[in-house]
Amino acid sequence: MSIKTYAMAIRDVIAEEMRKDQTVFIMGEDIAKQGGIFGCTKGLLDEFGGERVRITPISEAGFVGAGIGAACAGMRPIVELMYMDFTYVAMDQLLNQAAKIRYMFGGKATIPMVVRGQQGVGRGNAGQHSQCVEQFFLHIPGMKVIMPSSPADAAGLLRTAIRDNNPVMFFEHKALYATKGEVSDDPEFAIPFGKANVLKEGKDVTIIGTHLYVGKAMNVAKTLAAEGIDVEVIDPRTLVPMDTETMLNSVKKTGRAVVVHEAHKIGGAGAEIASMLTEGAFKYLDAPVARLGAKQCTLPFNLGLENAVVPQEEDIIKAVKSVLYQSQN
Repeated sequence: MSIKTYAMAIRDVIAEEMRKDQTVFIMGEDIAKQGGIFGCTKGLLDEFGGERVRITPISEAGFVGAGIGAACAGMRPIVELMYMDFTYVAMDQLLNQAAKIRYMFGGKATIPMVVRGQQGVGRGNAGQHSQCVEQFFLHIPGMKVIMPSSPADAAGLLRTAIRDNNPVMFFEHKALYATKGEVSDDPEFAIPFGKANVLKEGKDVTIIGTHLYVGKAMNVAKTLAAEGIDVEVIDPRTLVPMDTETMLNSVKKTGRAVVVHEAHKIGGAGAEIASMLTEGAFKYLDAPVARLGAKQCTLPFNLGLENAVVPQEEDIIKAVKSVLYQSQN
């Protein structure tokens, strides 16, 4: 095991997979000499050269489309978007091409492409560079949606993504890049898709969180433990495929659930998870499933206002106490 940052875990897996497989290459804006704005591709140009570390123009529709073509032709492209907000520029390529080609060719075509990049708040990047956009891809058959919250998960899930024969949307979080944790040194270490992580077991209430909110949920669990409230914390890790069994079993045990993410509450992944829990565990629920997400407004530039838009730990605590109070009355 080695201690690595989230960013370095990503960088190392990309390098390892490029060494093993000559069909793996990476393309994107400012990924070469600069190594990306968060250093996730630092040093790759020196090792692999410009043929396999390709700098692209500022044209997301163009280079995402080029990635799709390369994947169809037998390559395994890793397409880096500087901000995942920019998926909006390439939606036709992603949703009408990458997600559908395998089906429309009767399963004879494969699209082994990873589209990765960062999203989220924490740096005051304002309305066009701070959004969480994973929910848009839950609705489209053919896309896999990955949300690593730790260096180990970033490494294990990215290796699985690169080796997958389907298009994978790999969402990183800008505020997690500097976080550190243990990562396996095994060059074959991989985490299967569709396997949630139960970070803490508990009996009173289940908190399901993604990205930053996994760590916040763990902090909340520690705070509430001092008050005698025993919280179970689950990180889905992958939203497509989703490990519904682990989440349902947890809620059947605790009888209460709070789902929290950074994307806007309306239409977010939390709505899908809450619906799934209600449909699959209704008779076990002692209170309605609570869900938290960003307020329905554009993310502001000011950091104080940014914090006011997205859920904070105090909001999670209030939600937990609310479902507990409802079940006791």
